Amino acid sequence: MVRSWGQQPDVSAVKGRYAVQLTDVTKRFGEGPTAVLALDKVGAGIEPGTFTAVMGPSGSGKSTFLHCAAGLDRPTSGEVRLGAQDLSRLREKRLTELRRTRIGFVFQAFNLLPSLTVEQNITLPLRLAGRQADAGWLDHILTTIGLGERLSRFPAQLSGGQQQRVAIARALVTRPEVIFADEPTGALDPETARDILGLLRQAVTDLHQTVVMVTHDPMAAAHTDHAIFLSAGRIVDEMHAPNADRVAHVLSGLRRAA
Repeated sequence: MVRSWGQQPDVSAVKGRYAVQLTDVTKRFGEGPTAVLALDKVGAGIEPGTFTAVMGPSGSGKSTFLHCAAGLDRPTSGEVRLGAQDLSRLREKRLTELRRTRIGFVFQAFNLLPSLTVEQNITLPLRLAGRQADAGWLDHILTTIGLGERLSRFPAQLSGGQQQRVAIARALVTRPEVIFADEPTGALDPETARDILGLLRQAVTDLHQTVVMVTHDPMAAAHTDHAIFLSAGRIVDEMHAPNADRVAHVLSGLRRAA
């Protein structure tokens, strides 16, 4: 479940309760009169074991929200927590290690290494961390995403949907606390997109993951538990148990107001 607040939220009593927590987060790009305010004192808490859609018109700040929440970018001010860990207090090396072990990523462009097999791509985060794969967990993931017969293939030998399945398996392999997905179905046809969204839904329901997904697609949001809507760098609305028609209505209103 998502909890969002207006400016200056008082979250002193709930630190560590959320899988991801943003407190009064501002992100500004550039300096002086040409500076762009991408996030404006955003406060939100995402509870463990939930599937959240982050939505809004182009330029609303949704990708910046994800990048700051995932530790890919540092906010100009404010606090971002992964569980009880304040990401702003970490040096870059420690932050990189945290992203490698406690966070999973799924991107629109798959971001697979073409010279590695399916199995090597999936286990890459573990090898970078100097860890061995848990055979039982790896088998469970492969069974869930249906790639057991393709482990020796290379990305170029796979369809787009199959490559995204590999990316999801790679995100799951470290048993992360949160998976961040940035337009994971944007490069896929509608039928394949539904399959991928079903896998992300299954990761939450069956594997007890927390998934935060940036998307512009109301149909994608309908697979989630909650949707939060940004406009001009602020959270302006949220929706429990979103459906495509209600989400499309909210987005239409935000685009007209932009």
